Amino acid sequence: MAMEITQFLLAAQSADAKVRTEAEASLRQFQEQNMPVFLLSLSVELSNDDKPVESRRLAGIVLKNSLDAKDAIRKEQLVQQWMAIDISIKSQIKDSLLRTLGSSVPEARHTAAQVIAKIASIEIPRKQWPELIGSLLNNMTQKDKPAALKQATLEALGYVCEEISHQDLVQDEVNAVLTAVVQGMNLAEHGPEVRLAATKALYNALEFAQTNFENEMERNYIMKVVCDTAMSKEVEIRQAAFECLVAIASAYYEVLEPYMQTLFQLTSNAVKGDEETVALQAIEFWSSICDEEIELQEFESPESGDSGPPHSGFIEKALPSLVPLLLETLLKQEEDQDQDDTIWNISMAGGTCLGLVARTVGDAIVPLVMPFVESNILKPDWRCREAATYAFGSILEGPTVEKLSPLVQAGLDFLLNAMKDGNNHVKDTTAWTLSRIFELLHSPASGFSIISPENLKRVVGVLLESIKDAPNVAEKVCGAIYYLVQGYEDAGPSDSLWSPYLTDIISCLISTADRTDGGDSKLRSSAYETLNEVVRCSNIAETSSIIAQLLPVIMNKLGQTMDIQIVSSDDREKQGDLQASLCGVLQVIIQKLSSTDETKTIILQAADQIMLLFLKVFGCRSSTVHEEAMLAIGALAYATGSQFEKYMPEFYKYLEMGLQNFEEYQVCGITVGVVGDICRALDDKVLPYCDGIMGLLLKDLASSELHRSVKPPIFSCFGDIALAIGEHFEKYVPYALPMMQGAAEICAKMETADEEMVDYGNQLRRSIFEAYSGILQGFKTVKPDVMLPYAQHLLKFIELVSRDNQRDESVTKAAVAVMGDLADALGSNIKLLLKDCLFYDEFLCECLRSDDEQLKETAGWTQGMIQRVMVL
Repeated sequence: MAMEITQFLLAAQSADAKVRTEAEASLRQFQEQNMPVFLLSLSVELSNDDKPVESRRLAGIVLKNSLDAKDAIRKEQLVQQWMAIDISIKSQIKDSLLRTLGSSVPEARHTAAQVIAKIASIEIPRKQWPELIGSLLNNMTQKDKPAALKQATLEALGYVCEEISHQDLVQDEVNAVLTAVVQGMNLAEHGPEVRLAATKALYNALEFAQTNFENEMERNYIMKVVCDTAMSKEVEIRQAAFECLVAIASAYYEVLEPYMQTLFQLTSNAVKGDEETVALQAIEFWSSICDEEIELQEFESPESGDSGPPHSGFIEKALPSLVPLLLETLLKQEEDQDQDDTIWNISMAGGTCLGLVARTVGDAIVPLVMPFVESNILKPDWRCREAATYAFGSILEGPTVEKLSPLVQAGLDFLLNAMKDGNNHVKDTTAWTLSRIFELLHSPASGFSIISPENLKRVVGVLLESIKDAPNVAEKVCGAIYYLVQGYEDAGPSDSLWSPYLTDIISCLISTADRTDGGDSKLRSSAYETLNEVVRCSNIAETSSIIAQLLPVIMNKLGQTMDIQIVSSDDREKQGDLQASLCGVLQVIIQKLSSTDETKTIILQAADQIMLLFLKVFGCRSSTVHEEAMLAIGALAYATGSQFEKYMPEFYKYLEMGLQNFEEYQVCGITVGVVGDICRALDDKVLPYCDGIMGLLLKDLASSELHRSVKPPIFSCFGDIALAIGEHFEKYVPYALPMMQGAAEICAKMETADEEMVDYGNQLRRSIFEAYSGILQGFKTVKPDVMLPYAQHLLKFIELVSRDNQRDESVTKAAVAVMGDLADALGSNIKLLLKDCLFYDEFLCECLRSDDEQLKETAGWTQGMIQRVMVL
C-alpha cells in the first residue's frame, strides 16, 4: 500500500466525488491497519522531489494533522499515538523531514519545518530528540549550504521556539539558536528570503532570550540588528522587524531606556511615510508601551499596596512628539471604514493608541489634543471633522472628571448638532463619542453626570431621531442609549428622570430591530441588547405598566418566528439569531416583573404561554437559541417557584439534551445552571427527576470530551440538588463524594505558573466547597452522620487551600462558609477532628482582618459555630 500512496493522495483531491471517496477510504484503511508505516510513507512522499507537488502537499497536511489538533483531548490522543511508534520508524520519519528542509520546492520545505516543530513539541519536553537543535544549527553554520535550506531551517527554528517552552532548552542551546537567528538577519551575508525567515524566527525566540537581554552587550547587539532590519528595503522584512520590536516592548520594557530615542525615530518615520502594514506595527509598539505602563501604574496604585517593578515613564517623556504623530494618523481614514467595524487601518490604530496614551498619562494629554480638536472640528473637509471628533472621544478615559467636565459640558451641544452632519463618517464617530461620554461621564449614583434634567430631553430627542439614520449610525446610537440608561441605575431619585421617555425609547428600539436595511443582523442584535438594558435599568415602581405592555409584544414576535419559511441554512441561522434575541428580552422582562410582589402576578398569569413559546423554540433547534431559551427558562423557574413543576414533564427532555450536549459546551454549562434554578424553585418536588439529572451530571464529570469549564458548575449543582431534596440525596453520596474528593486532589496538583490554570483551579475549588456546603445543609436536620466519613478529607482540603496564596476571594469565602457548615451540621461529632486541626484559628483571624464585610461576617459566624462545638 505504501507503494500506491502517491496515487491515493492525488485521487483524494479529484474533482470526481466517487474517485475522491474511494481514495479517502483507502488512505483511512492504510492508516488504521498500520499507522507507523502510514506516517513514514507520508514523510517519504513529502521529501521526494520527484513526486507531484499536489501529492506532497496533501502528505504534509495529513502528517501535520496526525500530530496535532486544536481540541485538547484529540491532541493528547495524537501525542500518545506518536509516543507508541517504534523508535526506529520515528527516527526515519524525522530524518526524512530534516532532509526535506533542503527540497527544491518551497511548499515542501515550509511544511517540513512545521511538522518538525510539531514533533519537537511532543519530544523535546520529554527530553527526546536532543540532537534536533544541533542538526538545525549545522545547516546554518556549515559553509556553502544553499540559501533555501537556511531559510527553511530558520523557519523550523522559529516554529520550534513557538511550540516549546523556554524551560525545555538549556542556556547554551538558547544562545546558539539566537546567534544563528540574529546572524541570519545580516544584510551582508544573506538574501531577503533568509533574512525574512530569520526575523520571523527571532520573534518566536524572544521568549527564550531573558538571560541574553539581561546582558548589556548581547542586548545592544540584538537591538542594533533589529533596528537595522527595521530599515530594510523589503516591506515584509521591515514589518517583521517592527513585530519583534512590539514583542520586545512587552517582554523587556524595563531595559528599553537606552534605545528609546532611536525607537522613537524609527517608529515616527514608519508612521509618517512607510507602507500601512509597517506603520501599523510602529503604532502598535507605542500601544504596547502604554499597556506596560498602565499595568505598572496599577501595581503602584495605593490600593494594590505593591511597589512593583520600575516605571520608566516613556509615554510621558515622548508626549509632546508622540501625540502630534498620532493625531496626524487620524486624518488617514478610508472611505468605507464607517461601514465595517472590523476594518483596522492607520486611523483606527492611531485613535486606539491615543486612547491608551490618555489612560497612561491622564490630564497631561488634554492640552495637547484640544487644539487639534478645536482647529479641525469646523473645517469643510469631512476628514478633519471626523478626526477631531475621534480624537475627542479617544481621550475620555484617563483624564480626571474635573479636567474633562468643562470641555464635555461645552462640547455636548455641538456633538448633538453634529448628529445632523452631512457626512456619514462624522455622524458615525459622533454617535460613538456620545456613547463614550455617557459611559464614562454620566453616573448620577456617584454624584457626577454630564446629563442634567435640563438637557436630557434634547439628548433623548436627538438620539431617537438619529436612530433612524443609516444602519452603521443607528447601531452606534443604540450604544449611546445603552450607556445613557445604564448611568441611571441605582441613582436614587435621579433614576426617575428618564422614566417619561421610556415608551418612546422602547418604541424606537423595536422599530430599529424591525428594520430591513441593516444588511446582516448586527443592528437588530444591538437594538435588542439595548432594549434589554432599558428594561433592566427602568424604575419598576414607575414603569411596570409599560414593561407589562411590552411582554405580549415580544411574545407575539417570538411566536411569529415559528412561521418563518426555512429554505436554506442561512434562513435557519437568521431565525435562530432572532429567536435568541427575543428570548433574551423575555428573560429580562421576566426578571424585572418578578422582582416585586405586585408585578410578579403578570408573569404568573402569562407563564403557561411563555413556557409554550420556549418549548416551541427548542423544537426549532439551534445552539445559540438553545442557550438563550435555557437562560430565560431559568428566570421563569425563579419567578414561578413551585408552580414550575407542571412544566417539568414536557421540559425535562430538553434539559436532558442540554446536559448531554458536549460539543456546544456553553449550552451544557447553561443547562447545569438552569438545573440549579429549578432546584431552588421546586425544592423536593424536583425529586422525581433527580435520578436522571444526577446520572447525567456524573457522566458529564467523568467525560474527557466535555470542556473543563462546565465541571465546576456541576459540583455547585450537587449542592443545589442536595439542598432541594435533603435526606433523599443520601443515595447519591457514594457516587458524588468520591468525584468531589478526586477533584480536590486534582486541585492540589495543578500547574501554578499558568494564569489560566490558576483561575480554573479557583473556580473548581470554590465549586467543591459550594457542593459540600449544600450537601451538609441538606443533611443537617435529618441525617448529618452521612457526612462524617468525609469530614477529615474536607478539613484537609480546606487547610491546603488556606495555605495557598493564589486563592481568590470567592474561594476564601466558600472555604470559610463550608467550615462553618461542617461544624453546624456535624456538631460534637467532629470535636476530635477540629482539635487536631491547627490551621483554622490563623485562617479565621486572617479573614476577620479582611476589608470585605461579607467575609468578616461569615468568618465570625464560622468561629461561633466552631466554638459551640468545642464547648459541647
